[in-house]
Amino acid sequence: MDSFDLYLTQALNGIAGQNSTLDLLMAGASTWGVPVLVLAVAAQWWWKLDRRHHRHILVATGLSFILGLAINQLILLFVHRIRPYDAGITHLIVAPSADPSFPSDHATATAAIAAAFLLKGARRVGLLFAAAALWVIISRVYIGTHYVTDVIGGAATGVAAALIVHALYREGTRLDRAVTGII
Repeated sequence: MDSFDLYLTQALNGIAGQNSTLDLLMAGASTWGVPVLVLAVAAQWWWKLDRRHHRHILVATGLSFILGLAINQLILLFVHRIRPYDAGITHLIVAPSADPSFPSDHATATAAIAAAFLLKGARRVGLLFAAAALWVIISRVYIGTHYVTDVIGGAATGVAAALIVHALYREGTRLDRAVTGII
């Protein structure tokens, strides 16, 4: 393992357990961050302004999310990185996870959401999602469930998925009009 990865992982996780309020905020972000962001995306379906364009962004976001997690499943066929707490690198402040450490699904999901909004030109909302994603991503190392490179790899997968969707899912196509016209 790279010593810089180990150093950064231990530095972030080393703060855990020293401040109960910070621990609660980070554990909350780690546990509830992805569901809250997904709900924040879904709730925008009924946005009144520029409805078709906004719905196009939401569909692209959902596709990016799904593709990113699918890519992670392919990666897991080849990479089986042990969790840092199982290796004695970090101390865990939440319940343990059963799946491999690399890549982080939380980082993938949140980065895919933020990247999809930013790539589609929704800068303000995209930056809010990016800030939330960063909080979730840092929380995953803080609570002891991931190495820094796990979350970097997960975020890269999420951004790559958003780039692929951005290149392939075009606004105004017959499929896009059918999907964005629902309800």
